[in-house]
Amino acid sequence: MQTKSEARSPVPETRGIGNTIRLTGWIAFWIQLGLAVVSGLALLFALTGRSFAEQPNTGLGVGIFWAACGVVVLLFSVYWDFRYTRIGKSLENANPALHPSKADTTNIIRLGIIAGLVGILLTLLGAGSTVLVLVAKSISQPPGVAITDPYRIIRALDVFVAVANINGIAAHFGGTIASLWLLERVHQH
Repeated sequence: MQTKSEARSPVPETRGIGNTIRLTGWIAFWIQLGLAVVSGLALLFALTGRSFAEQPNTGLGVGIFWAACGVVVLLFSVYWDFRYTRIGKSLENANPALHPSKADTTNIIRLGIIAGLVGILLTLLGAGSTVLVLVAKSISQPPGVAITDPYRIIRALDVFVAVANINGIAAHFGGTIASLWLLERVHQH
């Protein structure tokens, strides 16, 4: 016979996986949120600096576009990490009727993996196009001669686009690793 405390407490395995999902969700949430803020600020600096520049660099527009797309997907991933915390909390609930099924949990985690991979792709496209523009600018500069063409100068604002993309890649990578680890934990459970 079960005592009242045993009947009220959730199954230890469910509580364990719930705690793992909740804790991993919070860690991924804060890491991705921090990197999203850095990416967003770098992108904001690049965008506002472009509007004040005398000669805007049209080549970096593609990198800015992909970085902005990556930040949008990153904000979705941050929300999804918060959703992991809610799933973990519901798995820790004493009422088994409120627990999400293993299939539902797996599908939610898989969507997080897909969002992370799409975000990595978008920010890689942005980083690649930005680096190509920066390399083209640096190669076009003659050594030892003063640069008279302002389109050939690598400005700090140009580098902010690369910073936004690289932070986006790091954030999406961290979120994808967290989701893959959670998927493995759920499958072992």
